[in-house]
Amino acid sequence: MKIALIGYGKMGKNIEQIAVSRGHQIVSIIDVNNPEEFESSRFKSADVAIEFTTPQTAYDNYMKCFAANIPVVSGTTGWLDKLELIKKLCETEGKTFFYASNFSIGVNIFFALNRYLSKIMNNFPAYDVRMTEVHHIHKLDAPSGTAITLAEDILKNIDRKKEWRLDHAEKDSDLAITAVREGEVPGIHDIIYESDVDTLEIKHSAKSRAGFALGAVVAAEFTANKKGFLGMDDLFHF
Repeated sequence: MKIALIGYGKMGKNIEQIAVSRGHQIVSIIDVNNPEEFESSRFKSADVAIEFTTPQTAYDNYMKCFAANIPVVSGTTGWLDKLELIKKLCETEGKTFFYASNFSIGVNIFFALNRYLSKIMNNFPAYDVRMTEVHHIHKLDAPSGTAITLAEDILKNIDRKKEWRLDHAEKDSDLAITAVREGEVPGIHDIIYESDVDTLEIKHSAKSRAGFALGAVVAAEFTANKKGFLGMDDLFHF
């Protein structure tokens, strides 16, 4: 499979290493210093593009991929105000887009566990729920896309919670998300249910970026010959 990499930071380099180890060819690498590469024959020869950049540049990158009829796998977060536009292009123009706020297999199992637990906890109003996420100092958005995904699933399932808020809950119906940026932490997500008598906690801690990179390459393998808007639920059949 021919892969174009858009974004060549630590994640991009991890993706490159894993993709090559799985027998794929990196035909084009695009970063902030060479945007003209989008017009190259190398880029246009790709079977799929894997995009990990910034919230400010992601949407334009998707449009350039779509213009070249290249399927996109993206893990960039912080741009979801345009998500419905991407879905519409997939539906009406036959574009292909795979999005995940987190490509880690373990995190996606954690997503499923969170959905299951929150449905149970809807029946136990004595427990309040809050969340903490910790990431490296280079992460540009807060809370993380993973934390937002977890929070939205909690809000769907727990009637007493209406919206999430960064740092502090202003009212009982708020779900507080504390975002911490320190060191080189790959990612920690902690969901805490607390009552007067006990605390129930589920937690995922990433040990490195390798799990995210592997998931992105597996998603690219899955996406290359498909159409439409796709996600981890499609890949893992959760």
